[in-house]
Amino acid sequence: VARMGVMLQRGGVYPVMGPRRALRLFARYYSDPEDPDALLELVGLGAVASTPWRRLSGGEQQRLSLALALVGRPEVVFLDEPTAGVDPEGRLAIRDVIAGLRDRGVCIILTTHELPEAERLADEVVILAGGKAVARGTVAALAATGVAPGIRFSAPPGMETASLAGALGVDVSEISEDRPGDYAVAGTASAGRVATLAGWFDDHDLPLTDLRTGTGSLEDAYLKAMKDVGGPDRSEIGEEQQ
Repeated sequence: VARMGVMLQRGGVYPVMGPRRALRLFARYYSDPEDPDALLELVGLGAVASTPWRRLSGGEQQRLSLALALVGRPEVVFLDEPTAGVDPEGRLAIRDVIAGLRDRGVCIILTTHELPEAERLADEVVILAGGKAVARGTVAALAATGVAPGIRFSAPPGMETASLAGALGVDVSEISEDRPGDYAVAGTASAGRVATLAGWFDDHDLPLTDLRTGTGSLEDAYLKAMKDVGGPDRSEIGEEQQ
């Protein structure tokens, strides 16, 4: 147990205890703990070191929970939704801490519903549905299974695509609207084809956003995995970072 650190999504701290006191208390449980004051600065809580837990913001509470999980210098860390409810500045601080742990050889097992967080942080991802692993691999490997290579973009839902297909020199069947407003063009994602697509939208005065080429995203892989197992669109996602 001494070799593990656990960050709960909520709770675990006395409501009237401030971050500095909590870290000093938890440090006494270990023979070779991290320096509590150094941990406070690492997670950006130096300015609120004496503020009671119950008066901290949700993001500050999350950062303190992370610091408490690290005070014993663990070899394995379990992090449950570490960036949930955290402001953008706090998210950056938490990502930096996680990257530092990984560089030190710490095994990090992190659960999250935030797919962009998984894409940024994970060496390996496991997608769970109904308590079972339904897909596993690196972010790149999973993304490659999500959709076929091509061009993907966001545009007004229900858009008529025959004219676009003509401009691109493809059959209209090669342009699909996978979800309302999310389109894909099958085939080679060459620079010329991308330029033609962008020019067509400019000529027709239509908005074009989220233009992507190559393989899909982790979200694509997740949706495909859910479809393959007949699960709900939104299910539990487990991410392992090692």
